[in-house]
Amino acid sequence: MDFSVLVFLAQQMMFFSIPLLIVALGGMFSERGGVVNIALEGIMILGAFMGVLFMYLTQNVEGDGAPGALSGQWLLVIALLIAAVCGVIISLPHAYAAVQMKANQVISGTAINMFAPAFAVYIARMIRSVQQIPFNNTFRIKSVPLLGNIPIIGPLLFQETYITTYLGILIMVVSWIVLQKTPFGLRLRACGEHPQAADSVGIDVYKMRYAGVMISGALAGVGGLVFVIPTATTFDATVAGYGFLALAVLIFGQWKPGRILLAAFFFGLMKTISVAYSSITFLSGLAIPSAIYKMIPYIATLVVLGFTSRRSMAPKASGIPYDKGSR
Repeated sequence: MDFSVLVFLAQQMMFFSIPLLIVALGGMFSERGGVVNIALEGIMILGAFMGVLFMYLTQNVEGDGAPGALSGQWLLVIALLIAAVCGVIISLPHAYAAVQMKANQVISGTAINMFAPAFAVYIARMIRSVQQIPFNNTFRIKSVPLLGNIPIIGPLLFQETYITTYLGILIMVVSWIVLQKTPFGLRLRACGEHPQAADSVGIDVYKMRYAGVMISGALAGVGGLVFVIPTATTFDATVAGYGFLALAVLIFGQWKPGRILLAAFFFGLMKTISVAYSSITFLSGLAIPSAIYKMIPYIATLVVLGFTSRRSMAPKASGIPYDKGSR
């Protein structure tokens, strides 16, 4: 295989893997605290929508005298922060329903998934009369200074890239440290495994579960925007099922940051094959319909979950409402 093709495939895999990694880590924090966050898809949509909308309003996207003319990496950073805040806000109703109201966590998460695209389309049509919100992609880094000149590694990891790639790796490292090496992580894991025991030693289970869901919301919101930036120049109220795929990554990764990273790379590779198969000589020579290739990530999801679901080690209290008065 030509090295330039290998570089292209590696870059594409990172574009697909990093949002999966970020969102799956978000789901990990929520479930480690004891709350199943089915709403990852909806939170991704709203986080991406608010981030893209901010960029649209602050860039001169259509040359129509838009009020702003911002560009560059700082604009992306601010948009990511807005996506994170939006993710936290939209996750709060799910946290309230799951923690305070003891509601079915699947139903409350599904409600957000149904609300998110409808809300995004409604607001987009109010602003532009169509559901697509465009933005100018001024965020691609042609070559990272010094690192981009390293033989082999430079073209693979530090050329034609985005800061979101490095942000995803940073989030993974910080997530591992927080979960495994800090008192907060220990308390969060205790609330997802044995909430009664955690409560008996003075840990506020409700607050910890709220914190887990809010962190999950922030990361899902960021992941939504991270998914859109490298792959499109418009947002039309969809993230192509990535929130549900992130749940598969979470399960395949056994709720552990290191394994989630490997799972995200695997599913990112499957997604890359589904969209860039024509660049792979061996695959392009096969008389296989394009629709089959597009199904690869989802077929891989079913196969992987089929083989791993029996051995999954989910937090024992995940999805089980905690009633302080029932000890």
